[in-house]
Amino acid sequence: MPDFTERRRMMVDTQIRPSDVTKYPIIEAMLAVPREQFVPDAQAEAAYADQNVALDSSRVLLEPRTLAKMLDAVDLQNDELVLDVACGLGYSTAVAARVAQMVIGVEEDEDMAADAQALLSETGADNAIVHTGPLAEGAAEHGPYDVILVQGGAEQLPAALLEQLKDGGRIAALMVSGELGEVKIGYKSGGQVSWRFAFNAGAPVLPGFAAAREFAL
Repeated sequence: MPDFTERRRMMVDTQIRPSDVTKYPIIEAMLAVPREQFVPDAQAEAAYADQNVALDSSRVLLEPRTLAKMLDAVDLQNDELVLDVACGLGYSTAVAARVAQMVIGVEEDEDMAADAQALLSETGADNAIVHTGPLAEGAAEHGPYDVILVQGGAEQLPAALLEQLKDGGRIAALMVSGELGEVKIGYKSGGQVSWRFAFNAGAPVLPGFAAAREFAL
């Protein structure tokens, strides 16, 4: 059996800390959550690699560095309500739940959503639940949210998500243009969201987050 505890420590020491993630709650969460349990069984060996891990043919679990830097950039606090969009099997939700007060994961794949809820319960994330429904619709009934995290690529962000962000809240999104991806942090004030570049990253575009294509005759 691989020593996943040692791999978790190595992940933090070689991927997270060198990426200037220094907030102790994030480091503690990355050390505590068993990432290998939140990937398909066939991918357990790849769980701690510095790359995205495939969840199915079109979805990935973001590389550890990307998630850690996202959490660092939004400056997540322990009294905040978080919406974690495209939570997959629940890893990002479990990590965020160790930092925030409450996390609502959103997953539209019913099997993944059910597995995520079970895994969150098994790993003691009692302050996290999974909402099953279209990713682009979020989970308005539990909001508004202090922080929204989007766990995948987006060419554009659905208006419904931005509406669920509290005034004064922050959203972290991996904005994709062609082959290039940039994680940007949006700050909502007076009903408007202003964006700042955080760091470069990459991931497939999520269902419902592609830009509308214009076809010329």
